[in-house]
Amino acid sequence: MMWAIRRAAHPLRSHGYFLEAPRALCAKSGRLSNALENFIGSHVNDLSLAGRCPSPRGIFNGPSFPTKFFSQSRTLSSEAGTKSSDDEGDLEEGFSELETPDTNSFGIDNTGEENTEALVSEPELSDDESEGNLSESGHHEPDLSDNEAAPKGGKEPRKKASDSPLFKVIMEAPRQSIRSAIDKWVEEGKPLGRTELSIAMLNLRKRRMFGRALQLLEWLEANKQIDITERDYASRLDLIAKVHGLHKAEKYIEKIPQSFRGEVIYRTLLAYCASTLNVKKAEEIFNKIRDLGFPLTVFACNQLLMLYKRLDRKKIADVLLMMEKENIKPSLFTYKLLIDTKGRSNDMTGMEQILETMKAEGLEPDLLLQAMVARHFISGGLNEKAQAVLKEMEGDSLKVNRGACKLLLPLYAALGEADEVDRIWNVCETNLRLEECLAAIEAWGKLGRVENAEAVFEKMLKQWKKLSQKYYTAILKVYADHKLLAKGKDVAKRMADNGCPVGPFTLDALVKLYVEAGEVEKADSILQKATQQNQMKPLYSSYLSVLDKYAKRGDIHNAEKIFHRSRQAGYVARIQQYQALLQAYVNGKAPAYGFRERLKADNMFPSKTLAAQLARVDAFRKTPISDLLD
Repeated sequence: MMWAIRRAAHPLRSHGYFLEAPRALCAKSGRLSNALENFIGSHVNDLSLAGRCPSPRGIFNGPSFPTKFFSQSRTLSSEAGTKSSDDEGDLEEGFSELETPDTNSFGIDNTGEENTEALVSEPELSDDESEGNLSESGHHEPDLSDNEAAPKGGKEPRKKASDSPLFKVIMEAPRQSIRSAIDKWVEEGKPLGRTELSIAMLNLRKRRMFGRALQLLEWLEANKQIDITERDYASRLDLIAKVHGLHKAEKYIEKIPQSFRGEVIYRTLLAYCASTLNVKKAEEIFNKIRDLGFPLTVFACNQLLMLYKRLDRKKIADVLLMMEKENIKPSLFTYKLLIDTKGRSNDMTGMEQILETMKAEGLEPDLLLQAMVARHFISGGLNEKAQAVLKEMEGDSLKVNRGACKLLLPLYAALGEADEVDRIWNVCETNLRLEECLAAIEAWGKLGRVENAEAVFEKMLKQWKKLSQKYYTAILKVYADHKLLAKGKDVAKRMADNGCPVGPFTLDALVKLYVEAGEVEKADSILQKATQQNQMKPLYSSYLSVLDKYAKRGDIHNAEKIFHRSRQAGYVARIQQYQALLQAYVNGKAPAYGFRERLKADNMFPSKTLAAQLARVDAFRKTPISDLLD
C-alpha cells in the first residue's frame, strides 16, 4: 500500500535524478517516505522555474549533522525568510500539539511536552484567529471569564483557573507591588503549593500577563518556597524571552545551575525562536541541542517544521530526512503540519496521501485535524469531500458528539449552508456554551446574517453578564467585515463600561473596523495610542491592514511610517509587507530608490509579484520614450 501511495506522487516520476538519496534513506522505513517524497517532488518544478539548482549546503551548518548526510539529501538554497508568493498568507497561524499542564510544574505537562501557554510563545502574528482553529494551542482552552456561571438548568460549573485566590491577589496588585502582595499572602499563612501556583500561572499566561507571571516566578526562586526543577527554570526562561527578549533569555541560561541545564531548557528557547520567526537562531539552537549530546525529540523537530512551514517550505524535506535518519517517530502534530502545508499549497491529492500515511501508522485524525482537512477541501472547491468530512465529524448524534459543534458552525458557514448552521445552533441553544457562541457569531457573520450574530452576542451577555475581551472581539470582527462603524463603536463603548481591557486581538478588530470604514487615519491613531498607553505589542495584521490602505491611496509617507513602526514593534520584514509598501510607490507614481538594496539587507528574494512591482518603480528603467529623449 505504501509503495502505491508513493508512486501516486506523480511529480516524482519526471524528476527522479533529485530523489535517489531520499529514496535510499527511506527504503528501510516507510514511515516518512510518502510525506517526504511528496514535499521533495512538489518543489522540483519551483526550482526549475526559478533557474536555481539544489545546493549541497545543508540548512544546519553546525557539526551536529554529518556533512555527508546533507550533501546526499536534496537541500534547497532558499534563504531564510524567503517565501514564494503562495506562502504569503501563511505567516500568522500557529500550532502546538501540547496538552494542558499538570500541577507539578508551571506550564509543562508530565508527557515531556511543554504546555503551549507556558513554553511555546504565542505567535502574536495571527491574521485570522479562526484559520485552522488550531492556533496557539491545538486544542480549545477553557474560557477564563471571571464571572462565568453554569447555564440555567445546567450542571454546576467546574472549578475554573480564574477561581484562584492567588491569581486575584496578583491581578489586583499594582505592577510595582506584586512581590509585596505575595509576601503578604505568605505572612497570612495562605497556601502556596504547586497546585495554587500552577493555576495562577496558567491564568496569567492566558491573559498574556507575562510580566506579572515572571515576577511570580522570580519571587519563588528568590524566596526558595519550593524546590525549583528544570521545568520551572524553563518556564522562567520562556517568560524572560517574552518580556525582555532573546538576549536576556540567553543570559539567564548562563545563570541556571548546570545540573538543571538540560534539553528542556534549550528546546524552550528553540520554541520561542521558532514562534518569533528567527530562523538563524532557531537553527543555531537546534544544532546546540545536538552538540551538547541531548537526544532530539519530535517536539524540537516540530518547531523547525512549524518555522519552515511559515517561511521556507522547501526546507521541510530536510527536517523529514533528518527525522528518518534519527529514527524520530512523527507525532500527530507532525502530520498536522504536513497536511496543512499541502492543503495551503492547494495540493489536495498530496494532502489526502499524507492523511492515509498517518492512518497507516496507527494515528487517527482528531476533530481539529478533520476540521482542517474540511477547510482545505472548501478552499479548493471540493465541497462534496468537505461535506463528507463534516458528516464524519458530526457522527450519529450531535447531542452525544457535542464537541464537534463549535468546529462545524464556521465550516458550514464557509460552505454557505445557512440551514445547517441553524440546525447545529438549535442544538447548542438548549444549553449554551461560550465557545459555541463564539463559533456561532463567526458563522453568522460569514453568512452576512449580522442580526443573528448580534442575537447570539446578546444571549451571551444575558447569560454570563460579564464577558472576556475575546467575545467582544468576535462581534467587532463581524461589524468590521460589514463596515458597520457605528455599531462597532457602540460595542467598544459597552466593552469599556464593563471594565474589559483591550488586548492585541481586540485592538486588531478595532483597527480593521476603522480601516474598513475608510477612516484609516483614525485606525492609525488608535494603533499608535494603544502601543504607547498600554505598552502593548499589536498584532502584525494590525500594521498590515493600515499599511495596505495607505498603499492603495499612494500615501508613501504614511506607508513608510507604518512599515517602520512594525519593525520597531519587533516584527521581521516579510514579502507581504514589502509588496504593500512598494504598491504605495506604484500608486503614488514615484520611483522607489534603493528598494532592491533594502530587500537584500533583509535577505529577501523577490516573488514574481514583487519583481513586477519593482520594474514599475525603477527610476532608471529605459523606455522607448526615454531612449528618444536621451
